[in-house]
Amino acid sequence: MIKIQVNKQKGFSLLEILIAFSILAFSLGILLKIFSSGVDTAIVAEDYTAAVQIAESLMAKTGLENSLQAGQDSGTENEKYEWLLTVNPYLFEPGNADSVTTTMGLFKIKVIVSWGKAVNSRRVELTTLKLANQNR
Repeated sequence: MIKIQVNKQKGFSLLEILIAFSILAFSLGILLKIFSSGVDTAIVAEDYTAAVQIAESLMAKTGLENSLQAGQDSGTENEKYEWLLTVNPYLFEPGNADSVTTTMGLFKIKVIVSWGKAVNSRRVELTTLKLANQNR
């Protein structure tokens, strides 16, 4: 009687292992790309938040330290953010000129905060109106 020995392997072939590693590498590549874009978005959001805080603080202190006057001012914050503050008298529409009194003045305050290199430059622009007493 001749015995035929059947070789039943209990494991994976080299091809199966290579395919599994390829799928794993592809999946990890996609996950790392998703996480890195999330980090980039968080950094941009942090920059916008800082720029808005700078603009709001400039608007809040305008007219408190000195009386409101038309003009411009500029500067740099944190060696990254450049700002430009513009104060102009606000002109009413011709139909609403009755409501303007001679003792009060309305000023339009505009703050532009910009940062980044020329290719990726970003900016935030805030505008408000402030009422100032002209008899100071």
